[in-house]
Amino acid sequence: MKRWHDGWWAPAKAVPSPNHGERPAGSVVSLVVIHSISLPPGRYGGDEVERLFTNRLDSDAHPYFASLRGLRVSSHFFIRRDGVVLQFVSCDQRAWHAGVSSWRGRDNCNDYSVGVELEGLEGETFEPPQYDRLATLLRAIARRHPGVSLAGHEHVAPGRKGDPGAGFDWPALAARLRWRADRLPDAAR
Repeated sequence: MKRWHDGWWAPAKAVPSPNHGERPAGSVVSLVVIHSISLPPGRYGGDEVERLFTNRLDSDAHPYFASLRGLRVSSHFFIRRDGVVLQFVSCDQRAWHAGVSSWRGRDNCNDYSVGVELEGLEGETFEPPQYDRLATLLRAIARRHPGVSLAGHEHVAPGRKGDPGAGFDWPALAARLRWRADRLPDAAR
Protein backbone atom coordinates (compact mmCIF):
# COMPACT_ATOMS: atom_id res chain seq x y z
CA MET A 1 0.00 0.00 0.00
CA LYS A 2 1.25 3.48 -0.85
CA ARG A 3 1.79 5.34 2.44
CA TRP A 4 1.71 8.89 1.00
CA HIS A 5 -0.39 10.50 -1.72
CA ASP A 6 0.25 14.16 -2.51
CA GLY A 7 1.43 14.79 1.05
CA TRP A 8 -1.46 12.91 2.70
CA TRP A 9 -0.52 9.99 5.00
CA ALA A 10 -2.70 6.97 4.19
CA PRO A 11 -3.23 5.75 7.81
CA ALA A 12 -4.69 9.13 8.89
CA LYS A 13 -8.31 10.18 8.49
CA ALA A 14 -8.30 13.11 6.05
CA VAL A 15 -10.24 16.16 7.24
CA PRO A 16 -9.15 18.93 4.83
CA SER A 17 -8.75 22.40 6.32
CA PRO A 18 -8.98 25.62 4.31
CA ASN A 19 -6.28 27.10 6.58
CA HIS A 20 -3.11 26.48 4.65
CA GLY A 21 -0.96 27.94 1.89
CA GLU A 22 1.91 27.19 -0.41
CA ARG A 23 5.35 26.66 1.04
CA PRO A 24 7.92 29.19 -0.21
CA ALA A 25 9.70 28.17 -3.40
CA GLY A 26 12.59 25.85 -2.65
CA SER A 27 11.42 25.16 0.89
CA VAL A 28 12.21 21.67 2.18
CA VAL A 29 10.52 20.09 5.20
CA SER A 30 13.24 19.82 7.83
CA LEU A 31 11.33 20.10 11.13
CA VAL A 32 8.33 18.61 12.93
CA VAL A 33 6.78 20.79 15.64
CA ILE A 34 4.89 19.00 18.43
CA HIS A 35 1.95 20.84 20.00
CA SER A 36 -0.82 20.05 22.46
CA ILE A 37 -4.44 21.16 22.35
CA SER A 38 -7.80 20.36 23.89
CA LEU A 39 -11.03 22.30 23.54
CA PRO A 40 -12.21 23.51 25.86
CA PRO A 41 -8.95 23.15 27.81
CA GLY A 42 -8.86 19.82 29.63
CA ARG A 43 -11.82 18.25 27.81
CA TYR A 44 -11.03 15.32 25.55
CA GLY A 45 -12.84 13.24 22.95
CA GLY A 46 -15.00 15.88 21.30
CA ASP A 47 -14.87 17.29 17.79
CA GLU A 48 -14.01 20.85 18.81
CA VAL A 49 -10.38 20.72 17.63
CA GLU A 50 -11.51 19.35 14.29
CA ARG A 51 -14.09 22.16 14.09
CA LEU A 52 -11.46 24.79 14.98
CA PHE A 53 -9.08 23.63 12.25
CA THR A 54 -11.89 23.61 9.66
CA ASN A 55 -13.41 26.99 10.68
CA ARG A 56 -16.62 25.36 11.96
CA LEU A 57 -16.22 25.96 15.72
CA ASP A 58 -19.29 27.65 17.22
CA SER A 59 -17.72 30.42 19.28
CA ASP A 60 -20.92 30.68 21.34
CA ALA A 61 -20.97 26.99 22.35
CA HIS A 62 -18.62 27.49 25.33
CA PRO A 63 -17.32 30.65 27.07
CA TYR A 64 -13.70 29.75 26.21
CA PHE A 65 -14.51 29.59 22.50
CA ALA A 66 -15.26 33.34 22.37
CA SER A 67 -11.49 33.95 22.54
CA LEU A 68 -11.09 31.85 19.38
CA ARG A 69 -13.68 33.72 17.30
CA GLY A 70 -12.31 34.41 13.82
CA LEU A 71 -9.08 32.48 14.44
CA ARG A 72 -7.77 30.75 11.31
CA VAL A 73 -5.31 28.01 12.33
CA SER A 74 -4.47 24.47 11.34
CA SER A 75 -2.00 21.71 11.86
CA HIS A 76 -1.01 18.92 9.57
CA PHE A 77 -1.92 16.21 12.10
CA PHE A 78 -3.92 15.72 15.30
CA ILE A 79 -3.42 12.62 17.45
CA ARG A 80 -6.29 11.84 19.80
CA ARG A 81 -5.81 10.30 23.28
CA ASP A 82 -6.65 6.85 21.86
CA GLY A 83 -4.05 7.16 19.06
CA VAL A 84 -6.45 7.96 16.20
CA VAL A 85 -4.75 10.30 13.72
CA LEU A 86 -6.51 13.03 11.74
CA GLN A 87 -4.78 14.96 8.96
CA PHE A 88 -5.93 18.48 8.06
CA VAL A 89 -3.29 19.71 5.61
CA SER A 90 -1.08 17.97 3.06
CA CYS A 91 2.55 17.90 4.20
CA ASP A 92 3.35 19.46 0.84
CA GLN A 93 1.47 22.58 1.99
CA ARG A 94 2.18 25.14 4.72
CA ALA A 95 -0.15 24.69 7.71
CA TRP A 96 -0.73 27.57 10.13
CA HIS A 97 0.43 26.08 13.44
CA ALA A 98 3.66 27.66 14.74
CA GLY A 99 2.99 31.39 14.36
CA VAL A 100 5.92 33.69 15.10
CA SER A 101 8.69 31.14 15.52
CA SER A 102 12.35 30.31 15.06
CA TRP A 103 14.38 27.10 15.19
CA ARG A 104 18.17 27.00 15.20
CA GLY A 105 18.44 30.45 13.65
CA ARG A 106 15.71 30.04 11.02
CA ASP A 107 12.53 32.09 11.39
CA ASN A 108 9.00 31.28 10.17
CA CYS A 109 8.91 27.59 11.09
CA ASN A 110 5.61 27.08 9.25
CA ASP A 111 7.55 27.47 5.99
CA TYR A 112 9.65 24.33 6.55
CA SER A 113 7.85 22.29 9.20
CA VAL A 114 5.08 19.78 9.74
CA GLY A 115 2.82 20.45 12.72
CA VAL A 116 1.55 17.62 14.93
CA GLU A 117 -1.03 18.38 17.63
CA LEU A 118 -1.53 15.95 20.49
CA GLU A 119 -4.86 15.94 22.28
CA GLY A 120 -3.82 17.09 25.69
CA LEU A 121 -3.30 19.97 28.01
CA GLU A 122 -0.03 21.85 28.28
CA GLY A 123 1.93 20.46 31.20
CA GLU A 124 -0.21 17.34 31.70
CA THR A 125 0.74 13.81 30.65
CA PHE A 126 -0.11 12.10 27.38
CA GLU A 127 -1.34 8.55 26.71
CA PRO A 128 0.77 5.56 25.53
CA PRO A 129 -1.26 5.19 22.29
CA GLN A 130 -0.39 8.80 21.44
CA TYR A 131 3.34 8.14 21.83
CA ASP A 132 3.05 4.95 19.76
CA ARG A 133 1.21 6.68 16.89
CA LEU A 134 3.43 9.75 17.12
CA ALA A 135 6.56 7.60 16.76
CA THR A 136 5.01 5.77 13.80
CA LEU A 137 4.04 9.05 12.16
CA LEU A 138 7.44 10.63 12.79
CA ARG A 139 9.22 7.65 11.23
CA ALA A 140 6.93 7.94 8.19
CA ILE A 141 7.64 11.67 7.89
CA ALA A 142 11.39 11.01 8.24
CA ARG A 143 11.28 8.46 5.41
CA ARG A 144 9.61 11.07 3.21
CA HIS A 145 11.79 13.94 4.48
CA PRO A 146 15.17 12.46 5.49
CA GLY A 147 17.01 14.22 8.28
CA VAL A 148 13.94 15.98 9.67
CA SER A 149 14.43 17.35 13.21
CA LEU A 150 11.95 17.51 16.07
CA ALA A 151 10.98 20.34 18.46
CA GLY A 152 8.09 21.37 20.66
CA HIS A 153 6.08 24.53 20.16
CA GLU A 154 7.71 25.68 23.40
CA HIS A 155 11.12 25.38 21.69
CA VAL A 156 10.27 27.35 18.54
CA ALA A 157 8.26 30.06 20.33
CA PRO A 158 9.80 30.29 23.83
CA GLY A 159 8.04 32.69 26.14
CA ARG A 160 5.01 32.81 23.86
CA LYS A 161 4.05 29.12 23.85
CA GLY A 162 4.58 26.36 26.42
CA ASP A 163 3.23 23.25 24.71
CA PRO A 164 3.42 20.36 24.77
CA GLY A 165 4.85 21.19 28.19
CA ALA A 166 6.39 19.47 31.17
CA GLY A 167 4.03 16.47 30.95
CA PHE A 168 5.39 15.43 27.56
CA ASP A 169 7.94 12.63 27.91
CA TRP A 170 10.66 13.63 25.44
CA PRO A 171 13.11 10.89 26.59
CA ALA A 172 10.44 8.19 26.05
CA LEU A 173 9.78 9.47 22.52
CA ALA A 174 13.52 9.63 21.84
CA ALA A 175 13.88 6.01 22.99
CA ARG A 176 11.10 4.94 20.60
CA LEU A 177 12.63 6.82 17.66
CA ARG A 178 16.34 6.11 18.22
CA TRP A 179 17.25 9.24 16.26
CA ARG A 180 20.59 11.04 16.55
CA ALA A 181 20.62 13.55 19.40
CA ASP A 182 21.13 16.52 17.04
CA ARG A 183 17.69 15.84 15.52
CA LEU A 184 15.96 16.25 18.90
CA PRO A 185 15.46 19.14 21.33
CA ASP A 186 17.68 19.24 24.41
CA ALA A 187 14.70 18.07 26.52
CA ALA A 188 14.86 14.67 24.78
CA ARG A 189 18.42 13.95 25.87
